[in-house]
Amino acid sequence: MSERAARKETANVVWSGSWVAERLGVELVGDGKPDGDGELREQLGLALRRNPKRAHLLVSNVLGKHVPQKPSVVYGVGFELGRRVHALLGDAEARRAVVLGYAETATGLGHAVADGLGVAPYLHSTRRPVEGVARAGGFEESHSHATSHLLLPEDPNLLAGGHGPAGSGAGAQTGVDAEADAGRSADAPLVLVDDEFSTGNTVLNTIRALHERYPRSRYVVVALVDMRSAADQGRLTEFAAEIGARVDLVARSSGTVVLPEGVLAKGQALVAAQESAASGSPERSPERAGSPASETAVEPVRRPCARVDLQWPAGVPDGGRHGFTPAHRAALEPALPAMAARLAAALGDARRVLILGFEELMYAPLRLGTALEGRIDAEVRYSTTTRSPVLAVDDPGYAIRSRLVFPAHDNPADGPGDRYAYNVAGAGFDAVVVAVDSTADTPELHAPDGLLAQLAAHTDHVLLVVVPSYVPSEDRSGLHPYVPSDVPSAGTLNPTPNVSERQDPRMLPEPLRGPAFSSYAPDDVGWLLQDLSDTELEAPTEEREEAIQSGGAHYAESLPVEYQPSAQYQELFKAALELSAARVARAVGTVTETVLAERGPRPVLVSLARAGTPVGVLMRRWARHRHGVDLPHYAVSIVRGRGIDATALRWLAAHHDPADVVFVDGWTGKGAITRELSAALAEFDGFNPEIAVLADPGGCVRTHGTREDFLIPSACLNSTVSGLISRTVLRSDLVGPDDFHGAKFYRELADADVSGHFLDAVAAHFDEVVDAVDADVKELLAADRAPTWEGWAAVERISEEYGIHDVNLVKPGVGETTRVLLRRVPWKILAKRGAGADLDHIRLLAEQRGVPIEEVDGLPYTCVGLIHPKYTRGATGADGKAVESK
Repeated sequence: MSERAARKETANVVWSGSWVAERLGVELVGDGKPDGDGELREQLGLALRRNPKRAHLLVSNVLGKHVPQKPSVVYGVGFELGRRVHALLGDAEARRAVVLGYAETATGLGHAVADGLGVAPYLHSTRRPVEGVARAGGFEESHSHATSHLLLPEDPNLLAGGHGPAGSGAGAQTGVDAEADAGRSADAPLVLVDDEFSTGNTVLNTIRALHERYPRSRYVVVALVDMRSAADQGRLTEFAAEIGARVDLVARSSGTVVLPEGVLAKGQALVAAQESAASGSPERSPERAGSPASETAVEPVRRPCARVDLQWPAGVPDGGRHGFTPAHRAALEPALPAMAARLAAALGDARRVLILGFEELMYAPLRLGTALEGRIDAEVRYSTTTRSPVLAVDDPGYAIRSRLVFPAHDNPADGPGDRYAYNVAGAGFDAVVVAVDSTADTPELHAPDGLLAQLAAHTDHVLLVVVPSYVPSEDRSGLHPYVPSDVPSAGTLNPTPNVSERQDPRMLPEPLRGPAFSSYAPDDVGWLLQDLSDTELEAPTEEREEAIQSGGAHYAESLPVEYQPSAQYQELFKAALELSAARVARAVGTVTETVLAERGPRPVLVSLARAGTPVGVLMRRWARHRHGVDLPHYAVSIVRGRGIDATALRWLAAHHDPADVVFVDGWTGKGAITRELSAALAEFDGFNPEIAVLADPGGCVRTHGTREDFLIPSACLNSTVSGLISRTVLRSDLVGPDDFHGAKFYRELADADVSGHFLDAVAAHFDEVVDAVDADVKELLAADRAPTWEGWAAVERISEEYGIHDVNLVKPGVGETTRVLLRRVPWKILAKRGAGADLDHIRLLAEQRGVPIEEVDGLPYTCVGLIHPKYTRGATGADGKAVESK
């Protein structure tokens, strides 16, 4: 066994806090739960620091600061804490929350918590003054090596809770001035995130300072570990009562640190003894050599450092120093895979890679690491440099095995000094990617004793990536906070005056994301809609139908009452899904591969809400599963007779190249929406009106998974298979000229939600259909796929034969027929003679509603639904009886 393998095996069985525990008598005691001690030891090690205020250092194994860890683990821990905060606050409060992280250690953790929360803007404290940005507050961290924290939000309203249209997430309304928005959100919860909660002093100092300027009724404190004593726990309760606010705590683990009498003096003496033992070796570039204090001199190696141009997305901040909003998050996410690909190409055949962040710059390198992790066949780890001095001891029972010491390289306000990188030297990394912001890309970084040279002594390859340091906009009026100053103007993006010049795209509302809006994961889809969940929009089916057919109302001005499936119908859905999941997976793969081949390499999926949205999510999953590519995905509203949501298109044009947008839907019927989209996009430059669909039985589009009319199980249900989102709504009293169209989130139907089950059931078949997909795509790309409009001709024929004389009342295909039975007043169903299990759910619904099914020959579809012509509440069905509604 090699020395490295032996060391790794030893580390697996020796707690990385045992060295300190044995010498100082320090103990970690769990919270009394089964294996509570073991859980703490798994998460924390111990080290000693040169700090006159506290001898020991709790070293987290999942934070990504001192101990290299998998990026996915580091990010996942923070994200999960954010989900827990969301559950604690509830949807309404979570949508208004602001997250504040602590520099330097918790800047990345706080950002991940904000991501998990869903739509929260994020700010972290900083120790770097920024010229031209006024302080919005500050506080002291008494036990820290560097105690003073600055708060430098670009938007002065952020900490007051009024984070405006660009940052208000699900509650965003355009055209609202900052002052009014601030008043509406002034009592937004503040979520404070730190790596550990040891005494509570830092949190109390923060809340006290902020509460004087921005009083609110609720705070949530988040930490990886809660290590307070019983007395300190009481202090927090008393403090909350003192300020008249609720203060909650969310921690991953909890326990206490038992410190013996005189531990500070004893720890200082132990540090001095260790340093004395290693005094013959200068502190530059220590490596592990079995010495008492692992600080053996190594001559820096002058290897060239390769610089990798990430092509960081313009206008996206490097972190949360001045604020980071959901808008920034939405711009960063789709850019990560391409940046990771550039990095992967530069890494070549490296087998063990470290992504090394820089002090407060933790989130950007962390997300690069998560994007890189699944892309290369190598072990990826992540950690960051720090300004905190910690003793290094080369012992498996000690958390800091080695350290590199190098000069500060960002011209800090507190003057020159040393900086540190722990557990990097001697750790066996054959490539290290150093990520810094442009402020830190200085001669000191590249100096003979600088960080890059120190790293070159311990790895074969050093790569440098530089993230542009974000410079806040000079306009900090609060009207559109955090908006990148270099985003092009609306006129540049869309020259059509009546559409694009109405409003600066930087002031448009931001996409809604789950779990605050929809049951889908936040990265599955961004809904370019406004939340109308609190608006009464439902009307009885018969009343809607009469109003629609009489011309008194448009179908998009109200919603049908959501169909609640019976137990029998739910079983039919499950059976249909089991029967067709592989078929759907094949169609998903085929249409996605076709899109990537013809519109790649990074198309922006824009599904037509809501039937197209599950398809868009599945296409995104296929691209990630098969190619490791994370495609951006949004959902927009299109309304027959009214066109597509113009505000949503302006938002897309402001954030993406319109040429990259691919519109996605579930299936085509007669092609009405295809024609609607083509006509609507005539007013917009750059968008391709072609729709990609799973099934195209009507012969209406070029890009499809199949032209067979088969059951896509997501058509069987309404919101409960579409993320609990309603049909879209367009009504002048609810939707202004610069608003997104509306929709409702039916949270109350969560127990019946099968949206995730549908996605998982289809995705489970991806691997088995790969060969079939490849064959289908090869055939399709070589074929003539020009639309035949066969379906439209059939609909016109049926409309005349049955005396309807209105093609809008003829709904062809399994999906459209299902919609007729669930939402409209059906007259009769035409079924292809001999149609089988694809129509089982149709037969059940027709029976429940007293609708006859007529078998016919010569249909290009499996079935066609006929809406009752010229419906009034006195109309009768084909059998002379009143049409039922169940």
